Amino acid sequence: MNSESTFALDAKDCWECLRSTSIGRLAVIVDDWPEIFPVNYAIEHSALVIRTGEGTKVDAIRAHPRVAFEIDGVDTEDGTAFSVVVKGNAKEINAPEDLQETLSLDVAPLQSGTKNHFIRILAEEVTGRRFPVTDPSAWETHLSNVARAPRE
Repeated sequence: MNSESTFALDAKDCWECLRSTSIGRLAVIVDDWPEIFPVNYAIEHSALVIRTGEGTKVDAIRAHPRVAFEIDGVDTEDGTAFSVVVKGNAKEINAPEDLQETLSLDVAPLQSGTKNHFIRILAEEVTGRRFPVTDPSAWETHLSNVARAPRE
């Protein structure tokens, strides 16, 4: 694939992609290192909302509120893929009126357990790109179909 076949998405298209799925990856800083967690999310105006339990994500956001969030997807109808990154500040939602509004969002956690923390990521930068999906045969080499020893 050459660079001409990849193109940047504008903000409107990025938000459209974000609305097309509900699972992404949240990147936070833990002990001076980036950590990435799969999370489900909902969109609230120009923000993302996640619901999580007490622990690493909440502690990391309290210590370092600047986060990144990323999604990917494939459109099988037109043979393209997309990737969108949101950068911004994350903050726990504590105000009763904000919590009331947030409860109406469809942001059911993927994992069972107590998930009583709602986090809002205020988008400061939203970028994305779309590109054609390459036929897997393009990556074949003369060794692709060579018989291999069974795995032990």
